[in-house]
Amino acid sequence: MKKTIKTLIAGLLLVPILAIGVSMATPVSQSVSASSIFDGLNSTLVDGMPTSLFGGEGSVFKTITSVLLFLIGAISVLMLIYGGIRYTISGGDEKSIKAAKDTILYAVIGIIVALLAYAIVSFVLTSLVAS
Repeated sequence: MKKTIKTLIAGLLLVPILAIGVSMATPVSQSVSASSIFDGLNSTLVDGMPTSLFGGEGSVFKTITSVLLFLIGAISVLMLIYGGIRYTISGGDEKSIKAAKDTILYAVIGIIVALLAYAIVSFVLTSLVAS
């Protein structure tokens, strides 16, 4: 299971690296004017698509942090349930009880870290938009 998680994390970290490599390898034309770039950008917009990175209700970073907070919260709640079930069926075995308590503790720590990360990101984004 640990090997699967390591492979998953490595794959997720590889995606931005590949995207940067592809964008650096793509030739940039020098004859493109600024107005044609914005015309092309505006032609790709659809209804409900966020138009800003930082500010506004539908900004990209707020959407990303909200989705990540939801995922982390959902995983932490599932781990709390899993730890509770392990604790219930431990049958008095000290190793099983300790492992279940550790699972519950790490799930609670995960929820706290997720909430603090969300608060920090919200504070930074609010500060960037205000200035």
